[in-house]
Amino acid sequence: MIKFTVNDILNACKGKYIGDESLKDTQVSIIVTDSRQVKAGSCFAAIKGERSDGHSYIEQCFENGAVCALCENAPQSPSKPCIVVQSTLLALKEIAEYYRSLFKIPIVGITGSVGKTSTKEMVASVLSQRFSVCKTQGNFNNELGVPITLFGINESSTAAVVEMGISDFGEMTRLAKMVRPTHCIITNIGNCHLENLKDRDGVLKAKTEIFEYLSPDGKIFLNGDDDKLITQKDRKDISPVFYGIGSENDYYAENICNNGADGISCTLVHGSRRLNVKINAIGTYMVSNALAAFAVGDSLGMSDEEIARGVEAYKTVGSRDNLIRTGKIDIIDDCYNANPNSVMGAIDTLMNFSGRRVCILGDMKELGENELELHRAVGKYARDKGVDTLVSVGELAKKISEGYGEGAVCCDSVEDALDSLKNIIKNGDSVLVKASRAMRLERIVDALKQM
Repeated sequence: MIKFTVNDILNACKGKYIGDESLKDTQVSIIVTDSRQVKAGSCFAAIKGERSDGHSYIEQCFENGAVCALCENAPQSPSKPCIVVQSTLLALKEIAEYYRSLFKIPIVGITGSVGKTSTKEMVASVLSQRFSVCKTQGNFNNELGVPITLFGINESSTAAVVEMGISDFGEMTRLAKMVRPTHCIITNIGNCHLENLKDRDGVLKAKTEIFEYLSPDGKIFLNGDDDKLITQKDRKDISPVFYGIGSENDYYAENICNNGADGISCTLVHGSRRLNVKINAIGTYMVSNALAAFAVGDSLGMSDEEIARGVEAYKTVGSRDNLIRTGKIDIIDDCYNANPNSVMGAIDTLMNFSGRRVCILGDMKELGENELELHRAVGKYARDKGVDTLVSVGELAKKISEGYGEGAVCCDSVEDALDSLKNIIKNGDSVLVKASRAMRLERIVDALKQM
């Protein structure tokens, strides 16, 4: 953090101060919500979670170097200052909004139904060729994670890339109020969080709330290959810039060659500019992510050489299209999350690999009243694309097997699937593993690596 004091936190959230008045000017080095991350100079924000209440750890955090605590209930006679608020989470957002206002740097806000994290990583990779970039770590993209990301901006940061995820109306407005993006990217509008958002039109409405707090001189970048996003017109007198594989977009791609495990080569095009690049990733959708990064980098005056170098420096993170080559089989570990659009995209990626193509697919959560039909459609898509073998895991995923038809293997649980794998997987197979996080299919990935 830049120079930020206990008193700055107090003023930003309008809390009640308990402690020695002389300590209000104590400098805070970081604000954390995880007691395990406390270090000298920290402000510990005590959050009441489902499994643990951070208030129980306040004094322990003081012992480990925290200089103050942000909390809803202070300990009896606390040993260090406490700032008491009605809601710690609300206070964090107020503090983050104030803290962000101290910076006059490009801040790229990224949202969409699929590809937020990979786009964030690609944009950060490109911008880091010229800027000192602060970016969202892990899955810190919600109303708790975004403040933590913003607190990571410091005096050396010259740009930030913030992932913004939502599941209901109004959430994006609250996130955008903190982030105040100078550049907005929306990757696509898919079938996700339909329990709250109802349909893709609802998803579009919720995602485009990001424009509410866009800087007056900001930029909007939309995936022009998406039928919903292409309908978007000027917002606040800002005309959207469209990127996508189709040549009708402002930034588009030519000569796309998906080489499976060896990555993707293509030419990124804007006007007379042509950037020949190799993307070290396995999903063709990464071309769109590279185009988004090209567009943002271009808007910030980056050279073709810088942009191309950043695209080629991209690295996959976590269980998102993570390719694992065991010497016997190829595993596409993409079990971080799932909705129909992302699963179909992952199937497209699998089809670029050699050998038998095997899908191990689990339940997709939060799809609302049409969840059964959406699962069935994924199974049919796998059959139509030529997937050789399909294994479904979970109650909802039975409909994936139903959509696939004859030959599908239906497992009630991960344990059932683990028992079946030895009779399904063969040397030379290419295997996709994907489901919503709650299904914990990483256990299947671990087993496959041992085969």
